[in-house]
Order: sequence, then C-alpha cells, then structure tokens
Amino acid sequence: MKLTMFLPYEPDRRWDLARQAGVEYAVCKLAPELTGKNPPWDIDVLADAQKRFKEAGITLYGLEGDQFNMDRIKRGLKGREEDLENYKKMLRNMGELGIPLLCYNFMAGIGWFRTRKNIEERGDALTSGFDLNDLREEYPCMISAEEVWDNYKWFITHILPAAEEAHVRMGLHPDDPPIPSLKGYSRIFYNAAGYDRAMSLSESRSHGITFCQANFYAAGENVPDLIRRWKDRIAFVHFRDIRGTAVSFVESFHDNGDHDMSAAIRAYKEIGFSGPIRTDHAPSMAGEGEGSGYEILGHLFALGYLKGLWEQK
Repeated sequence: MKLTMFLPYEPDRRWDLARQAGVEYAVCKLAPELTGKNPPWDIDVLADAQKRFKEAGITLYGLEGDQFNMDRIKRGLKGREEDLENYKKMLRNMGELGIPLLCYNFMAGIGWFRTRKNIEERGDALTSGFDLNDLREEYPCMISAEEVWDNYKWFITHILPAAEEAHVRMGLHPDDPPIPSLKGYSRIFYNAAGYDRAMSLSESRSHGITFCQANFYAAGENVPDLIRRWKDRIAFVHFRDIRGTAVSFVESFHDNGDHDMSAAIRAYKEIGFSGPIRTDHAPSMAGEGEGSGYEILGHLFALGYLKGLWEQK
C-alpha cells in the first residue's frame, strides 16, 4: 500500500507529523477558497503545490474533492461546457506533472454533510455524526435521480478520454451520507448498485472507485466482498469506521466502530492492492478543536492502527 494523508496546501504541523508517522504520499484540495489562487487548471498552481510537497519529502500523489465549483456540471446548468474544458485542462496538467490520481464525487447541490458535531467518543474525544431525524423540514425536490444520472453520464463520457490521455485514474467517491436524497437533492452513488451502474459505462482503467469503507458499510454492503468484486476498479481507499447505519451514525475511532477493519485489510492484501490508502474522519482528541474529522491526533492513532493491521500475517 501507499500510505497517504489528506494534507492542506499550506505546510503546517500536520505535514511534519505525517512524515514522522511514515507517510510518504499526500492528496490535497487546491480549490481557490483554500489557496487564494487559481484552481489547478492553472498548471503553475499545481506545479507549486507539487514542489512544496517534494521539498518536504512528500510526494503529491493526487487531488481530492471539487477543485473548483462543479455545480453547473453536477446540476446540468448553463455553462457546464466551459467547466468541462477547465476540468480537462486540470487533467492534462496532472498528466504533465505525473500526478496520477483524482478523487472526485458527484453529490449535486450538497456535498459531505453531518447534522451533529462535538459528539463525545471514547475518552471524551469529539466526533461528528448524522441523523436523518434531525432534518425535520420537508424539502421540495431540487433535482431528480434521473437528472443526476444524465448529468453524470454526460460528464464521465466527455471527461474519460482526457483522463486516459493524461494517465490519471479518477476514483468516484460515494455519496456521504449514503442516502438517496438529502434536503431535496437526489443522490445516486450511495450503494453498490449505483456504482455497478456507473462502472458499466466504461471499462477504462481511468474510470475507477474511491473505496470509502464506512460509506459502503453504512449502506448495508459487505465490505470485504465488495473489495474482492471491485479489485480492478479500486483506485484509492478511505480507511474509516462508524457506528450505526446510513440514516443514523457517528464517526468512530478506527478501532471502535461496527465493521471489521481487519477483514477489510485482509481483502485488500488478498487482491494485491498496492495503491494509495488514507485514514479518514478521525475524532478530535484532547487539546484539539471540534469534531471536524480532520484534526491530526486521531489520524496518527489511525495510521498506527492501519499499519499494524497491514503487517499482520
């Protein structure tokens, strides 16, 4: 495996601690609201980020998340053709610089979403969670599942040739939380069936999966079985655990959730997975801020847990 961490554009203690924990690879989000610069369709911005990581002894392996506003593409709005061309520029830049992974999602209208933060986890650590009962308001349908599918099919059909030419693997991240509708926005990639439909559009190696374990577990899927079934499609792994189900769950420490993390690791080893894997959504520990999932101490614990499981015979 390639031990990887989601790190910010600006160097901080997380960079140092990641290196000290044995992390050699990073994924990063370079959206303008985070960098104060152009999106990575500007090759100078991407090259600068790559240089920063290299000087710190870390390889920038991929980009993760929406690198610029994807609303027009995901919702099929006027102007999406312009955004598609910028997306192609970004992929060409990645290819030119040798950055081989793009983790993306197709959550229209609302992305990653939690209803609660600062839930107490083990030892008073703070974490986040989701409970559908917290959303009491009735929401009108903003976009149907059929419309989201049509927009995704348009996007992936037009973008895959550019990804192939750039030798970039695109890994589709599940809808999070994995439910069919959120505040009136339909979702289509919340279970294995939605993924099978997406993957049926192309056999291209560039058309891959970001396997976020906890999302598939929350959706009621058998995680090890999916790893084996999708062995040739998995481009990136998010190592994460929860307690609960899709409609009500909390983010847990990686050794304190409901699903069998060691069984997942055995499955990755069985299929010969050698790609990037990163810890995801760890609770905030003593001295840190709210339960955002991205403070560092919980991730250091998770990295040690992951490495220990991986080294088991």
